[in-house]
Amino acid sequence: MHPSHERLGVEVFIPGENKQKNPSCPHGPMLMFERYFESKPPRRFYSCSACRDRKECNFFQWEDETPSIASQDAHRRIIEASKPSISHTQCLKRLKRVRRLKESQRTYCHTCAQLLLPKEMDKHNDHEMTSGISDDIVSSPSYLFKPLDKKKSFAQYLFSDASVDFLLETFERLGYKNILCIGTPRIHEAIQTKKVNEMDSILLDLDHRYAQFNDEGRFIHYNMFNHHFFDEDLAKPLLQNFFENSKLNSLLVVLDPPFGGLVEVLAASIRKIWKLADCNKDNKELPTFWIFPYFMESHIVEEMPSFNMCELKVNYDNHPLYKKRHSSSAKTSPVRIFTNVSLRDIVLPEDEGYRYCEKCERYVSESNVHCELCNDCTSKDGRIWLHCGLCNKCVKKDRVHCQSCDRCEVAEHVCQRSLRGCHICGKLDHKRKNCPDRPRLHSGGNKRKMGKEKSSKIKKSKGISE
Repeated sequence: MHPSHERLGVEVFIPGENKQKNPSCPHGPMLMFERYFESKPPRRFYSCSACRDRKECNFFQWEDETPSIASQDAHRRIIEASKPSISHTQCLKRLKRVRRLKESQRTYCHTCAQLLLPKEMDKHNDHEMTSGISDDIVSSPSYLFKPLDKKKSFAQYLFSDASVDFLLETFERLGYKNILCIGTPRIHEAIQTKKVNEMDSILLDLDHRYAQFNDEGRFIHYNMFNHHFFDEDLAKPLLQNFFENSKLNSLLVVLDPPFGGLVEVLAASIRKIWKLADCNKDNKELPTFWIFPYFMESHIVEEMPSFNMCELKVNYDNHPLYKKRHSSSAKTSPVRIFTNVSLRDIVLPEDEGYRYCEKCERYVSESNVHCELCNDCTSKDGRIWLHCGLCNKCVKKDRVHCQSCDRCEVAEHVCQRSLRGCHICGKLDHKRKNCPDRPRLHSGGNKRKMGKEKSSKIKKSKGISE
């Protein structure tokens, strides 16, 4: 790329109710993004909502270009080929037949992602298969599947048993009996198999393989990054039925998105789920547990001001770093619970290194020292943090205040303080995300382009920064 066209980053436009106008890829309607450049106007494009890596889904379209007829036909064929090989109704019929088979006759083909009937075995001889599937595995297929471990789309890292037990015990103690599980198959499976105190659940997941192992009304093929129901005529009535059969004060949403997911997009989907539950007529929210890394706290709180971070370290069975809590070789997990449920009501296990802070009215790690100046237990990662008078907040113990950056940084760092200011209007007192002149496409109706006037402002801003 020419030096004068240096990229300055990308912003996403949150999809509105008319997202169906956006072009689609195998993961549903694509999202609109805007790419900013050093010395030329920004340009908008459509890209996959679920995959940030073009290697995972290479659908891409500039907003101001129309694909050729040949490209459109090719895209339609790819989307059609990506659909599940059997319908949801066929999945339900097949599950009933498989359950009647002897354990030794039950086989799952990983190559085709399909439960097999005995008469179909010959067609899959050269495929990777698992035979002798027990009733327990039929009820808990997350222990059977080969994880789709693409970090930025599926990222199927599955909760450890200890994390599942803690969440279920917490839900039960708080009186939540109807759990909407978004991308949390282990929670859903545990509820369906253990039948915890008459608790019920429904799973919404991007992985269509779960449709083959769930009874009617227990699974919906769903993309949380664009709030897309793949079979909307079937899915929305199922979800509405789940809401209608649940008492509003017993409903809870729990979601575990891939760590590369865009916070503003996920937050928009959560709000739309709340709206479907018809709970926010008076600006009410459904109780929600959002599992995400602690270093995304500022982004989540900005989008969801009612959310706070619970300090429980959430662990996974199959994550290369953040495995079971009792594993001596596991690194400390950065994954936490963000929730609009009062933290004083979420009791963390004292035998695992948590204590109750009377001043903060919440459970914290034993090493999290209460700062009188911040009036908070400020550590986010379980280690001791120290107060910086210049930053007027607590920072990690190994940070030192940098006068150039005007914040605390690691001792050996490259100062990257930017004086560019806003890439849209050229002013230095805000960034582009908060620019009052930024085009808003939340409703999908504004197609305004940046003209010569704004382009000249960018150039003027560049001159200031130089």
